[in-house]
Formats: sequence, structure tokens, C-alpha cells
Amino acid sequence: MKVAVIADTHTRGMSRTVPMGAWPYLESADHILHAGDVVDTAVLDELKALAPVTAVMGNCDAWDVRDWGATETAEVELGGIRIGMVHDSGLGGGRRNRLRSLFPHARVVVFGHSHMPFNEDEVGLLLFNPGSPTWKRRAPFTSMGLLWIDNGEVEGEIFPV
Repeated sequence: MKVAVIADTHTRGMSRTVPMGAWPYLESADHILHAGDVVDTAVLDELKALAPVTAVMGNCDAWDVRDWGATETAEVELGGIRIGMVHDSGLGGGRRNRLRSLFPHARVVVFGHSHMPFNEDEVGLLLFNPGSPTWKRRAPFTSMGLLWIDNGEVEGEIFPV
């Protein structure tokens, strides 16, 4: 199973859109996760036309994103892997313990907010921040990610777009 993961799109009409390089990955996904700061629900509508979408609210999201169906946190099971989602994971120190407490049964926790890609799997918990496909901020590049799920195993991949 191929799960596309994006966050922090901060889309605003034509002034900031998901880059063309991201669309082939999104179009071929079995499911799409958006870890918040959607800003414009039109991007969620576009994604939903491609695959089922699970989205969480970000600190820049207004009520229309909640009305679309985004929640503060989410948990989904995809391909036998339980995935927790939240926008802001808090400071780096203590992150793993904090997210383990928030999602005690998750194998993966997806988060955003920092725009910094993060893909670290240890102690049975994959922490995954895809970065932002539209606004790199302090990151080395704009990015998104994929979760590859097969036979109860999961692997994360982050790449520039």
C-alpha cells in the first residue's frame, strides 16, 4: 500500500499551490494523509478526487477545514498499520514519549507544523514529518513523503518536490 503524506500546504488560490512534482505521487496513492495547515479546502477536494483523505487541523486552519472533516487528531489503520496524526508535535525534546502517550497503539505518528522533514523509526514507533511541499522555511527543500506498507511492515520516505 502506498500512502502519500503532506503537511503545511498553506495553499492560497494560485499564489501558493501544491507543486507539479508532487502530483504523480499523490495521483498514484492508495490513501492521502494531510497533517494540517491546509488553509484552503480546495486542496483537500483535489486530493479527495484522487484517493481517500485523512486530514488534521493545523494552527493556520479556519473552521472551513474542520467543516470539511479535519479533526484535531486522527487515527487510521491502513494495511494493518495504525497511524496517529497531529499537526504540532511540540518541541523535539521528549517528542517520542509525548506522541507515544497521545497515540499508545500507533506504529506511526505523522505530524507537521515545523516544515522540517523528519523520518525516524526507533523503539517500534516511526515519527514522520513530510515537511512542506510549498514553503520550505528553514528546511533544505520543499518536500512530501510516502509511507510504504506491506505485510504488516511500514517504511517512510521523504523526497524533494
